Amino acid sequence: MIKHIFSGVALGAMLAVGSISGAAAADKELHIFNWSDYIDTSIIEDFTKQTGIKVVYDVYDSMEILETKMLAGGSGYDIVVPTDRNLKRMIDVGVFQDLDKSKIPNLSHMWDEITTRLATYDPGNKIAVNYMWGTTGIGYNVEKIKAAMPDAPVDSMDMFFKPEVVSKFKDCGVYMLDSPDDVIPAALNYLGLPPDSKNPDEIAKAGELLEKIRPYIRKFHSSEYIQALANGDICLAFGYSGDVIQARTRATEANNKVEVGYAIPKEGALLWMDSMAIPKDAPNPEAALAFINYIQQPEVIAKATDYVAYANGNKDSQAFINKEILDDPTIYPPADVMKKLYTTTPNDPKVQRVVTRLWTKIKSGT
Repeated sequence: MIKHIFSGVALGAMLAVGSISGAAAADKELHIFNWSDYIDTSIIEDFTKQTGIKVVYDVYDSMEILETKMLAGGSGYDIVVPTDRNLKRMIDVGVFQDLDKSKIPNLSHMWDEITTRLATYDPGNKIAVNYMWGTTGIGYNVEKIKAAMPDAPVDSMDMFFKPEVVSKFKDCGVYMLDSPDDVIPAALNYLGLPPDSKNPDEIAKAGELLEKIRPYIRKFHSSEYIQALANGDICLAFGYSGDVIQARTRATEANNKVEVGYAIPKEGALLWMDSMAIPKDAPNPEAALAFINYIQQPEVIAKATDYVAYANGNKDSQAFINKEILDDPTIYPPADVMKKLYTTTPNDPKVQRVVTRLWTKIKSGT
C-alpha cells in the first residue's frame, strides 16, 4: 500500500537511497528505512548532535519494497517502519526482534487507544512502536461536488457505494484506491458486515456492491489522486487521510482556487498505522532503541506530526502539536468517531486468492 507520495525531495547529506551491507554499520551509525518525505530532518540532526550517532536514512515508496528486503534478510537496517498488515505478516515469519522496553522509557507517553489497536498486529506490543496513524476516507473537490450534487452526502460512503449518488460525479472524475485491503473492508462495513470478514460469501457481497458502482470509477490508483485533487482534475477520491490533506495543502500553496475537503465516513473507516520495528539481524539494535526512545519524547514526535500532518501514537505529544493540526477532526478524530474506526488483519492464502480474483474482476469491469 502506498500512503505517502514519493516526492523526490532531497533530505540532506545524511539521507541516502539504497540498501547497505550489515558490515558497514558501526557502533556510532544508525540505518533507518522509512516512507519518503515522512520526517522533519531537524529531528535526525538533533539526535546526532545529542548522541553522536550518525543516521543514514533511506526511503521507499511502497510496502512491497520493504517486505522484499526484510524477507530476504541481511538488509543492514536497524529500524524499519511497516504498515499494520505488513507488520503482522513479517512478525509471523520472525523478521523482527522483541523490544528491550527498559531502554525505551518514553513508552510511558504512548496513547493507550493506539497501542491497543496496534496489538491487533503485534500481540502484547512486544515488537513495534507506533510512529504515525490515519484513516481511509473521502477526498473531494468542494465546489465541483456542490455543482454536481448540491446535497451530496460528503460525510458518507454513499458518495461511492450508492449508484444514484456516485453516478452524479462520473463526469468530474472519481478515483478509487487500487487496494483491496482498503476498499473491500470499506464495502463490507457499509453493508453492515464485519470489515475484517474472511467469509467468502460476505466478501462476494462486497464484490457485488463494487461491481454496481464500477461504471462510475474513472481510475483505480495508488497515489495519483493527490495531484489530481490538488489540480482540480477530479472531484472525488477514496484515499488516505494524509494524502488528501497533502492535496489540500498543495492546492493552497498553488493558490489555484481549488478547495479540497476530507471526510471520515460516518459509517466508520479503516485506521491504519505505521510503526517502528527493529529487524532481528539489525547491526546496531542499541542505537535503534536509543532513536525510538528519542523520537517518542513528546516534543520530538510532535515536531514530526507538525511536519507531516499525521496523527501520532504518543498521547502526551498533543500538548506540543500545532493547534491547527490537533483541532482538525480529520487528523485527530473526536472520541465518538474513534469508536467507529476499525482495523483489519492479513488474509490467509485461501481467502487471499478469493480477494485477488474478485479484485481483478472488479478492476477489469468484466
